Amino acid sequence: MGILRSLFNWLDENIEKVVIVISYTAMAGIIFVEVIRRFFFNLQAPWSTTVPILLFLWLTWFGCSYNIKKRTHLALTEVRARLPYKLQFAALALDGILWIVFAGVVIYYTILQVHSSYDNFAIVGGTNDVMQWWFYLATPLSWTLIIFRVIQRFLEDLRVYKTGEPFVLQGLLNE
Repeated sequence: MGILRSLFNWLDENIEKVVIVISYTAMAGIIFVEVIRRFFFNLQAPWSTTVPILLFLWLTWFGCSYNIKKRTHLALTEVRARLPYKLQFAALALDGILWIVFAGVVIYYTILQVHSSYDNFAIVGGTNDVMQWWFYLATPLSWTLIIFRVIQRFLEDLRVYKTGEPFVLQGLLNE
């Protein structure tokens, strides 16, 4: 049970970072190799312009989740900092509700997109057997993780509110 718990703790702390690093490294590697091939050998893989763009889905949406986790996303922190304590909590709770509602809409429609790509056997341009839905799956997965991160943040805000401590309205990426 201890191993499973430490695995979940590690995933909770690192899942976004791992996905971001893997997708960014793959994107940069593909682009680097293909630029060299194009300029020095007049060759280019037909999929080399499509796959990095699709990997960008993984990078951006998991990056969004990471920013919500660290509370480094765009927010009106100057306005909130001037609000009374109870209104600060209400604004944070409203944020959570809006994130979850928006995430529900995104998840619903992107699952339809993933399902459509899956049903139609859509392949990535320039490849013979790389399925588009593998890349499109990034959006509903990451938005599900966003809901999880929003709930985590709300529970932390609720704990802070109950103790009367000041809210963390803006996070730091190096925390």
